Amino acid sequence: MEEKKKLSILLLISFIIGAAYLVYSMVYWSGAVGSGDDIAEQIGVGLAATLVMPHLICTALAVIFNGLGVFLKKRGFALTGAILYSVALVLFPVYFMFVIVEMILSYIGFAKMPKSK
Repeated sequence: MEEKKKLSILLLISFIIGAAYLVYSMVYWSGAVGSGDDIAEQIGVGLAATLVMPHLICTALAVIFNGLGVFLKKRGFALTGAILYSVALVLFPVYFMFVIVEMILSYIGFAKMPKSK
């Protein structure tokens, strides 16, 4: 008889925080782009959005893989999500505080998941 695997609480918390950060980022950056009074301010906001975009894309992928790891209970997806959070941190270190907790929780959650047979 196959034993039921429980959801990883750490991965679930990481998933929720990561999803909340993505929603916050979408709201923030959609409001910031095009809100400048003059052309120089609009160019500055456009450059900032361009610089942060790889970080946000990598974070979105991390949240997706984190969710797959949680709900499918697969270690490989959990590890991939944790690595993607690490890459997102490296891509835009100024926003480290938005992904460091998710990254740490994902690595610990991965380590605590039972190994597949």
